[in-house]
Amino acid sequence: MRKKGLLLLFPLLFLTACSSFPASEEPKEATSTLFAMNTYMTFTAYGDDAQDALKDAEKTVQQAEARWSVTDEGSEIFKANHSKGQPISVSEETAQLVSFALEMAQKTDGALDPTIYPVLTAWGFTTDSKQVPPESEISQLLQRVDYNRIQLEGSTLTVPEGMELDLGAVGKGYTADLVTEVFQEHDVESALISLGGNIQAIGSRPDGSDWRIGVRAPWEDGNLGVLEISDAAIVTSGGYENYFEDESGNIYWHILDPSTGYPADSGLLSVTIIGKEGKLCDALSTSLFVMGTEKAEDYWRENKDFDMLLVTDNSEVILTPGIAEQFSLAEGRTETIRVLEP
Repeated sequence: MRKKGLLLLFPLLFLTACSSFPASEEPKEATSTLFAMNTYMTFTAYGDDAQDALKDAEKTVQQAEARWSVTDEGSEIFKANHSKGQPISVSEETAQLVSFALEMAQKTDGALDPTIYPVLTAWGFTTDSKQVPPESEISQLLQRVDYNRIQLEGSTLTVPEGMELDLGAVGKGYTADLVTEVFQEHDVESALISLGGNIQAIGSRPDGSDWRIGVRAPWEDGNLGVLEISDAAIVTSGGYENYFEDESGNIYWHILDPSTGYPADSGLLSVTIIGKEGKLCDALSTSLFVMGTEKAEDYWRENKDFDMLLVTDNSEVILTPGIAEQFSLAEGRTETIRVLEP
């Protein structure tokens, strides 16, 4: 919970892709935009087959949404959630995504729990009726939150009656990985994918330089700084992405702590994860936000298969060594930067 402050909403990330090629030598550029997974998505690809790549990418996104939507009655996840505890057969891709979500839930000690959906619904974050639920209701709903009770054997998925599985914390990242595969199949070596703030850079910019990704300043108007990256995924999570204010001026956000059922108040304002796989970045941006600074640092030291940028509520920016030289604060920012030691 946070007291009301300056809450002007700007895009999470800004993208620049200017090229130094002469006009006659520039690779062919193709762009497309669509609305899916409850967010706006944009794709920009360069190459002779870029236009066909975008068409196939859109189909891939639409197929993923059709399988994993928690509200679409025709989706595999909806069917599993409403099967009254009976096992159902799912596609290979759905089985892989569920398996990954459960694996990350275990690795993060439940900081990421894909069964938190009933509590999220009680808060109204899945509807237009946001509210603070009674403590008794939260306590009762938490009895239906336990990723260990989800059963997956091959392509057979069982969700116990009364529980609901939601892959929202990993679905967009996994979809970005699938789109990346589509682009690679079309020999696209330079592209930028934006799935509602989940950014995936394929290769570098057409002129060979890094993509410049602007990271938003949490709870403020403007940008915190810029990350220069190539061939990587970047995912940021913060409470400012989806929140509401009560009559007393208290603010509640959508990232819930599965252990309490309340918005995670860990001392972090935002978490940005940089890595090779969108699905991993997606999962960790949420779970490390829940963990807080100390546990997030410990998790990084134990795994080190990703980089991260943490923004704390005491105006500190914490960077892992792998991106220390790739990040620069925006002009006029006064945050203290600390680079983690291995």
